[in-house]
Amino acid sequence: MKKLILFLITLCLVPMAFAKKESSMNTKEVAYLAGGCFWGMEDLLRKIPGVTETEVGYMGGDLKNATYNIVKTGATNHAETVKITFDPSKLKYSDLLRHFFKIHDPTTTNRQGNDVGTQYRSVIFYTSPEQKQTAEEVKALVDKSNAWKKPVVTQINKAGDFWSAEEYHQNYLQKNPGGYTCHYERKLDF
Repeated sequence: MKKLILFLITLCLVPMAFAKKESSMNTKEVAYLAGGCFWGMEDLLRKIPGVTETEVGYMGGDLKNATYNIVKTGATNHAETVKITFDPSKLKYSDLLRHFFKIHDPTTTNRQGNDVGTQYRSVIFYTSPEQKQTAEEVKALVDKSNAWKKPVVTQINKAGDFWSAEEYHQNYLQKNPGGYTCHYERKLDF
């Protein structure tokens, strides 16, 4: 009888252990960050341990089915945005945002390097109340640190529709290693 009970317990526990392991393997979260030209942003963000996927596109604008040809005019209010899929067990959202604040200049309004226009503004698009709170906390921390000598102007907006950019923009700097970018990781502490 004891052997039968042990056998039945084992039958119940093994699937539960497997389910726990499988669900932890499927853990992912999505973040949307805009900080200037998406080519350089995507290239640096994809290299952060814990990031599993990146995609460039457009968010925050007034036009459905946004395309590069219309967004580049600055007339649609879209920002060039990177969609980042990451494993929160390996990368905290707050740490992702700290990287974000190191790879672009969050003190310039509608500008990154030579790129000027609303499509190049600094924005954190949050997908949940927890992301919004974390974004506000990290932005305040960065601003208070004075690592940047001017005030941080990064917007924190609710995520809306994300329009995937054209294929030639995806992984652009991997396809074109000598391509243009004004992004690099600064040695800042906050």
